[in-house]
Amino acid sequence: MAEEKLIRVVITDDHKIIREGLKSLLERDPALSVVGEASNGRELLELLPETPADVVLMDINMPEMDGYEATRRVRELYPGTQVIALSMLNNEPFVQKMIGSGAAGYILKTTGKEELRSAIRLVASGTTYICSDLSLKMLNKVMEPEEPQKTEPATGKALSKREVQILALIAEGYTNADIADKLFTSKRTIETHRQNIIEKTQAKNTANLIKYAIQHRLIEMDEPTEDNG
Repeated sequence: MAEEKLIRVVITDDHKIIREGLKSLLERDPALSVVGEASNGRELLELLPETPADVVLMDINMPEMDGYEATRRVRELYPGTQVIALSMLNNEPFVQKMIGSGAAGYILKTTGKEELRSAIRLVASGTTYICSDLSLKMLNKVMEPEEPQKTEPATGKALSKREVQILALIAEGYTNADIADKLFTSKRTIETHRQNIIEKTQAKNTANLIKYAIQHRLIEMDEPTEDNG
């Protein structure tokens, strides 16, 4: 009988202690082999040409190149390499964005070791996988009755389509410079849009701005429970 082929895994996370912990956990499984580590998306892309992988465990919030962009690049350059997001971000929009970027799985960092190992095997075999906690949360949301739509802002000043787009990126934790890069415009332009949004919403700070966006259903996001990836 032919020997089972090892699943080659690369761990991408900007926290060394997490990478080391994951490596120790995964290497206890004889079917898995951790062949490399990267602290951000740019390092990952430099690593993959010399270190082929079947599965990449991908954090989302990382310096230099985040998990979204890194996932898109990996799927473009190495279509045989599957990506599993491994994050503390447990809101549906983050899941949708990672899957939309090409990830085949989404696992929370609170997931148990057996489920994580099983997820890697399933994704390596071509199956899409979302961890049980998130699957249950998303199912419950689908089964809940729809709430009535919120009214327009009290000021009567509706946000433009561009302002809503920028507000969504602010809610995901991006800085003005990050948003400028993503929207191919200047930081000063983003700062002007941000000030206009604050004036229209009468928000006193970023936290109030995000709360306003959620209350008025300008972005489909539950209030985050974690502030790191």
